[in-house]
Amino acid sequence: MKKENFEKEFSAFTQHLNKEISDDIGNWTIRGFIDIYKNIYTISYDTKIVSKILETHLLPMILKFADNVGFDVILPNHQNYYPDFSFVYKKDNKIKFAVDLKTTYTTKKGNCNGFTLGSHGEYFINRQSNKNVQFPYGSYLGHYCLGIIYTRVEKEDLEIYKIDDLLSIKSVIKDFIFFFQEKWKIAHYRSGSGNTANIGSITNIQDIINGNGIFTKLGEDIFDEY
Repeated sequence: MKKENFEKEFSAFTQHLNKEISDDIGNWTIRGFIDIYKNIYTISYDTKIVSKILETHLLPMILKFADNVGFDVILPNHQNYYPDFSFVYKKDNKIKFAVDLKTTYTTKKGNCNGFTLGSHGEYFINRQSNKNVQFPYGSYLGHYCLGIIYTRVEKEDLEIYKIDDLLSIKSVIKDFIFFFQEKWKIAHYRSGSGNTANIGSITNIQDIINGNGIFTKLGEDIFDEY
């Protein structure tokens, strides 16, 4: 499995994800949490909550896709380990790809809020290090973002519904845009989160989709050096 083949297969896979998690008018099909008494508790559009639920929603589809194209998916041993998904080729376990799931919301004028693209600390600098990484950074043939950009729906008070009222519950997010890009192609020169060692992303949605970032014309080596 060559790198370009992996990119082609994964990019094609992302084209089908929207219909898997949206209804006919683009609303997210997840509406809340349910308990054993069939009470449904609505959710907020808090980014951490939405991101984790989206990951859980998509995981079975990602695992099925990986198996179909001949990969095992290794999930991180610890919560703060990189990446979210290690794709390991079944026919040759030296062939590995790192995939992080990244989510963010639209702002205005074709932009989004942006997201972090992983650390540029220990495991990024020392690419044989095992610190906070599932496999050494240098053992992956490519580092990718499976990204989701969505629109927030006007926030409402959290409420409790009965199962019979399920279809009347409003979705908190809608209008998903999926993309699959190497992270260096959508990286910014700014940090992604305050003063921590996290790589920031560009924020123009079309540039993200097309992989037209700050370093794209300069090359991956310049990104690594910076």
